[in-house]
Order: sequence, then structure tokens, then C-alpha cells
Amino acid sequence: MGHWKFSTLSLSVLFILSCAAPEPPPKKTVFDPLLQPIQRAKDVQITVDKQAEETRKALESQERGETSP
Repeated sequence: MGHWKFSTLSLSVLFILSCAAPEPPPKKTVFDPLLQPIQRAKDVQITVDKQAEETRKALESQERGETSP
């Protein structure tokens, strides 16, 4: 009978603990220093792509004979 009391108590405690709000993930991890250069490279690529698109549009408008204000 003691075994049933222990397992019932254990299950009820585990159930209550599983319903608790989870902890938020840590702000900083050990991988952050490794991921920063990758994020910087992605940001630079976005900037380069925007500038290339603007240059392409300017060239196309000049080819069509349009003047920019």
C-alpha cells in the first residue's frame, strides 16, 4: 500500500511541476560570439543587394531615356 501512496504523490508533484510556466531562454549563449560575424555578413549582403538593385534601376531608366529629378 505504501508503494501506491508514493507513486500517487510523485505523479501529482510531477503534474504540478509540468504545468508551471517555463523559464525564458537565456539572453546570451556560448554561441553568440560565433554567430555575430555571420549576422554582420548577412546585414552587409542585404545592403549590397539594395545598392545593386538601385544601380540596376538607375541604369535601366537611363537606357530608356528617362531623366531622374
